[in-house]
Amino acid sequence: MNQENTMYPARDLYTVVVPPADQIDGGVESGIVLIHGLTGFMDAGGGGRLAVAHILDTMKNRPVAYFHIDSLYDYRGRRPKTIFDSDHYESMDLPHITLSEVTDGEGQTFLLLHGVEPDLGWQSIVRSVIELIREYGVRLTVGMHAIPWPAPHTRPVEITAHSSDPELIGIHQPWVGQVEIPGSLPALIELEATKAKLPAMGYAAHVPHYLAGGDYPKAALALLDQLALSTGLVLPRDTLRTAAAEMDADIDKQILSIDENREVVASLEQQHDSMMETRRELTAGSDGSMVSGDELAASFEQYLAEMDEKGETES
Repeated sequence: MNQENTMYPARDLYTVVVPPADQIDGGVESGIVLIHGLTGFMDAGGGGRLAVAHILDTMKNRPVAYFHIDSLYDYRGRRPKTIFDSDHYESMDLPHITLSEVTDGEGQTFLLLHGVEPDLGWQSIVRSVIELIREYGVRLTVGMHAIPWPAPHTRPVEITAHSSDPELIGIHQPWVGQVEIPGSLPALIELEATKAKLPAMGYAAHVPHYLAGGDYPKAALALLDQLALSTGLVLPRDTLRTAAAEMDADIDKQILSIDENREVVASLEQQHDSMMETRRELTAGSDGSMVSGDELAASFEQYLAEMDEKGETES
């Protein structure tokens, strides 16, 4: 029997189909990276979703574990998309949560947790994810998604890095201070992994707020660029770069062809460039010393408030 189709005993909420001992090169001995990108929470421009799709479409992969979705998903609350063709049901897009093993451009393997954010059983799922992290010898867990941001599409996509371990964040400086936001399963994974003394972090790409409702491949590209930089994985991105460039050209054609839109984008560019200059100045204090993350976030929040007041005055 093909080993990939062999079913192993289920453990709580998931079933393992490829146990850790059967992983290909880059497994438990060296420690691997686990990337998670579940759909359902905030993901402006589909940044995280597009990044996951690109990984699965362009790199060799196979499932190693499946979660038992029926006990986790509210089918009546989020009815699956179903295709009816003439006189018969053709297909139904059923939800899933899958842990896949992916091989990067140089043969190094990593794990990808993908699918839908479930409605139920978050704490149980997180316990299962942590169990899988330990069993597969994961050295770092990284989440990714995208958020709407007051930025123009004519500038590089900025990234927010988050982790309870400052060493994992590295050179990234915070954009905001303490805020209250809706919870998500990816956030809970990061929180509980940290409590379990397992290295965990995440990246959020900043998507121009006026483009947040549609697909924005430039955000997915920025996320994969950052993942490659921080994890050492070789992630082929040529097709994504092409898609991002084509999208930017199309946006320029549609938006910048109208005088009023050009003025709005020019104003965003001015605000963005001023904000970035402010961040550069704040990163190093007047005496050349590095300011703290809290000081930088507080100054940035003050800057945003001033921009809001300026906008209200001009309007």
